[in-house]
Amino acid sequence: MSGKIITLSHGNGGRRSHELIAKLFVPALGHPELARLADAACLTINGTNMAFTTDSHVISPIFFPGGDIGKLAVTGTANDLAVMGAKPLYLSCGLIIEEGFEMDKLELIIKSMSEAAEDAGVHVVTGDTKVVEKGAADGIYINTSGIGMLSERAPRGLSSVAVGDAVIVSGSMGDHGAAVYAERESLLIKAPLHSDCDCVFPLIERAMAVCEDIRIMRDPTRGGLSSTLNEFVMDQPFGIEIHEAAVPVNDPVRAICELLGFDPFNLANEGKVVMVAPYEKAANIIEAMRSSPLGSEASIIGRVTDRYPGRVCMKTVVGGERIIDMIVEEPFPRIC
Repeated sequence: MSGKIITLSHGNGGRRSHELIAKLFVPALGHPELARLADAACLTINGTNMAFTTDSHVISPIFFPGGDIGKLAVTGTANDLAVMGAKPLYLSCGLIIEEGFEMDKLELIIKSMSEAAEDAGVHVVTGDTKVVEKGAADGIYINTSGIGMLSERAPRGLSSVAVGDAVIVSGSMGDHGAAVYAERESLLIKAPLHSDCDCVFPLIERAMAVCEDIRIMRDPTRGGLSSTLNEFVMDQPFGIEIHEAAVPVNDPVRAICELLGFDPFNLANEGKVVMVAPYEKAANIIEAMRSSPLGSEASIIGRVTDRYPGRVCMKTVVGGERIIDMIVEEPFPRIC
């Protein structure tokens, strides 16, 4: 990788992000838990099974419909724990603030963090604050790390995925990415766009209550549904087949995508979960998630197949087929 430079596409959650992690970070840092490339590390400490994760938030703009950088920092880290099957418990908070940042805005962000932490049932128990010279940052960046307690019904992992398993989403795709982009570009959209920024643990708790052998879960943030599904099948002897008509996409999101040429499957979400589970348990999972307002649009969107090893294929609404790949170039950066 010598001689190359970092581009925005290295941070978009797509193919170049994965190449950077796999070719540089994992070999250099070496721990087998890191090599799993999961949303959080699963660790056993004195006989207790824990999950540990960290995330940095550089979103622009810092206030958007449905949330702000503070709410995002809490829910994003809590969700990375939740999709590992862990109940989020404690968070750290590191702030990098640019000189000249308005105190009123900082107070709103911290208030939002407090409210989001209460809603998620987590506690911010340690932190750090740094201030840099004007021009050395873009307002404020936030890093949050979190630990949670793993459930006995935590996902079994990719090795447990079997042909015929169901692929499930908890709700509509692309809400966060569309809302942030519209706010950033001051687009006038008749139908309101709102980020789905929210904690998914209540949905996951319901799903685990009715299914003890969920295979794997992810929250489809950067790179959206496309990157998440490709993470599931990368270098695997199985593929995934989804049906376009079965994937929920809200009308305002669909409209902005048609207007600007975006694919809603590539847009980030911040309050959804994608999971693979035994097909015979899928209906129970859907019913359980739909019992919560957050999961009212939960749907089975496809199945694991041996027809396309290592690939994701979509049956389109017009009756064709197309391969769904990870994004490569950055459609718009700093979405989280």
